[in-house]
Amino acid sequence: MIDVSVIGCGNMGGALLTGLSRAGGYRITAYDVDPDALDAVSEHCDRTTTNLGDVRDSEVVVLAVKPDIVPIVLEDLDLRPGQTLVTIAAGVSRARVAAETDATVVRIMPNLAAETRTMAAAVSWDDPDEHVAQMLSDLGEYVVIDEDLMHVATALNGSGPAFVFYLIQAMQERAVEEGLDPDDARVLAAQTFEGAAETVLQSDRDLDALIDAVCSPGGTTIEGMEVLFDSDVDAVVGDALTAARRRSEELAGDAEE
Repeated sequence: MIDVSVIGCGNMGGALLTGLSRAGGYRITAYDVDPDALDAVSEHCDRTTTNLGDVRDSEVVVLAVKPDIVPIVLEDLDLRPGQTLVTIAAGVSRARVAAETDATVVRIMPNLAAETRTMAAAVSWDDPDEHVAQMLSDLGEYVVIDEDLMHVATALNGSGPAFVFYLIQAMQERAVEEGLDPDDARVLAAQTFEGAAETVLQSDRDLDALIDAVCSPGGTTIEGMEVLFDSDVDAVVGDALTAARRRSEELAGDAEE
């Protein structure tokens, strides 16, 4: 049983709490200054609190607050060597956090799929942390990266779900225009993305080969792919990722000021 506290019960903190609760094997404390936020996650926690002192004995403390709130929390958060402080704040470096705590600092970039335990996460640490590795594995898949690549990870897997939701919505809406029931179109579009993603993860073929596997000569798929090949959609999607990465860098600059 791993004793975990999550500071901040907004969208991402709530997703982490929900996923850990569903995974089992965790004693979970949720902290927030907003009682309504605590009420929203209470069913997934062993304890909720508005007293920051209640999280100080946890083996792992997750700092799931916005970047500008990090210094305020760290000022009153007294952790010891041997504990682990996990920060998910975009643009806030491990060094910045480590300067304010005696705990070991690990930085991750998770995403909202933590709630369904299908999260993609990037992690940066000096040495592998057993408890954090277990948590990330229970919540989905993770990769270990150098911290200077966290801005890219923030854009890719942190912001990426919103980009995917946008594409699912576009496919759903066009299918509805073509006559499908909205609920049926939503299921088919979302499941298509889930199935395609799982195929990528389980296949040793590259993406071009997987595209070719769906495209029969003269068939329906290649007809649609020709529209994509003739467009600049790949550049537009790439530009969205670059814009998110640049914003992460801007937040990091603001945090250092």
